[in-house]
Amino acid sequence: MVKEMLVVAKFKEGEGKFEKFMGFMQSPEGLAERSKVAIVEKTMASVTPDKSAVMFKIHCTDEAALIKFIEGTEVSKPIMDEVMGSYMIYDLTKVKEG
Repeated sequence: MVKEMLVVAKFKEGEGKFEKFMGFMQSPEGLAERSKVAIVEKTMASVTPDKSAVMFKIHCTDEAALIKFIEGTEVSKPIMDEVMGSYMIYDLTKVKEG
């Protein structure tokens, strides 16, 4: 079952964390890992003006795998350990449709 979710990730202090994170997320390895947890083509992303945090609205296909991806798989762990300060995951539900 596909669930719409919101992931908010805050980076550790220091220069270049956002750029390093996004470099991984857009790399072939990052895209392959992301495709295991969500429909990549439907992802919407945003970044804070100071680049200290990112927010992704995703169509999640495997919630347990999403958590594992953020906390670190064999592929994602090195980058997540280096840049990730904290994260929050929210279920999104429609309140009203007009």
